[in-house]
Amino acid sequence: MSPIYVPGKVVLAQQQKFPAVLGEPWGGGYFAGYISHTANGSPTHALIVAPRATGATGGGYTLTTNLQWKTANTTTAGTTSSFDGAANTAAIVAAGISDHPAAQFCVNLSIGGFTDWYLPSRYEMSIAYFNLKPTTAVNDAFSGANPYSVPLRAINNTTTYPSITHVTGFTNTSEAFVADFHWISEQSAISTAFVYRFSNGQEGASDPKVNTFRTRAFRRIAL
Repeated sequence: MSPIYVPGKVVLAQQQKFPAVLGEPWGGGYFAGYISHTANGSPTHALIVAPRATGATGGGYTLTTNLQWKTANTTTAGTTSSFDGAANTAAIVAAGISDHPAAQFCVNLSIGGFTDWYLPSRYEMSIAYFNLKPTTAVNDAFSGANPYSVPLRAINNTTTYPSITHVTGFTNTSEAFVADFHWISEQSAISTAFVYRFSNGQEGASDPKVNTFRTRAFRRIAL
């Protein structure tokens, strides 16, 4: 039986097999929400965001080095999924991981005994923003609709919804996302890749791959 989503928590299905509360320590990091790879609101995977101190890098994090998406503004085949960061990252590994510093940071991680960390996708980051928004800043009202979220979100954010997360550790404190641009694993064009803006939830921006931004790793667990 799969877990049932209710706002702010999850009704457990298999004797505490799945996390009960957003932001709960779990699986080497923190529970960030569910994603539906079937795009029907039914959860297929639990998303885990890496700890801020060891699983993130860039300005504002403990590890402060911003990284390039790629060392050249050239195409990387197979990095077009908007919802499957693990598949994008596997394609990056196949193409040559040493040429892709942001993804390389993620795949080289070993946290809590887990080594399956990856560079997240656009809609995975959107789920984390919706559930773990770090500030009270105005949202980008042209972003937020997410066919892969649980529950499915068919409309964009408003300027005030979602609001700042109720998870204390993710509100500009111990585990919060830095409220600025992060790389995601989806290529937007031959020479550019998408970035996710955690200050307002903007998800359609892209930048040259050789530019440097923050990186925060995810992993997922199939339900």
